[in-house]
Amino acid sequence: MSGWEFGFLVLAGIGAGLTGSIAGLASLMSYPALLAIGLPPVTANITNTVALVLTSVGSVSASRPELKGQGRRLLPLAVSAVLGGAAGAVLLLLTPSEAFERIVPFLIAGASAAILIQRPPRDLAIQGARHHAGAHDSWWLPLGTFAVGIYGGYFGAAAGVLLLAMFLLGTGENLPRGNAIKNVILGVANAVAAVGYVLFASVAWSAALPLAIGCLVGGRLGPRVVRRAPQGALRRVIAIAGLALAVHLAIQAFS
Repeated sequence: MSGWEFGFLVLAGIGAGLTGSIAGLASLMSYPALLAIGLPPVTANITNTVALVLTSVGSVSASRPELKGQGRRLLPLAVSAVLGGAAGAVLLLLTPSEAFERIVPFLIAGASAAILIQRPPRDLAIQGARHHAGAHDSWWLPLGTFAVGIYGGYFGAAAGVLLLAMFLLGTGENLPRGNAIKNVILGVANAVAAVGYVLFASVAWSAALPLAIGCLVGGRLGPRVVRRAPQGALRRVIAIAGLALAVHLAIQAFS
């Protein structure tokens, strides 16, 4: 790998880590970058999943204030993510990823719309106390997390958007706390899938290393942006980016 390709992937990783930890759209930047340096699509998808684990490491380590008091909530969701991520990785190794291509745009569009229309809590202090232990979360959250975990391990495009929309709707939390949950659970699902790829598939390590370095840096920056940015404006940015990706993928799938 040349020096410019190494630097290009580090920069792409920073962008992916930043967008992934904020909006769950890391692959929008990292996957095309891997294709641009000449990796075939399947190898790029596998390498991308492995590198993106560092996004979660960075974002979770920077989200400790938002994760405070959420341990009881995270445990069943993490178990669901482990099972779903493992199942998705097995599916990817056994079946072609084209099976999801025509349904993915609708999933992403629906999740983006949900983020856009979901009303933020009016009183964050009350919400924080109410949902301290996850006692009032929707019953379907573990099942939904399992389903998105399968999708994330198998195809992965904008899985973070799906999780973010689900956690905002199912917990009633504000955007920073919901985003922190998303970063943990998405990281668990990605890590499980990545272990499977490392053991049973071919990872382009020369590309994964610089991309992962950038993802770690970008992932650390993301929660700080979410913490300080106006929630309403950030929701609109995330939703519009997700809708744009849905349109792009729909054109690819149906053209």
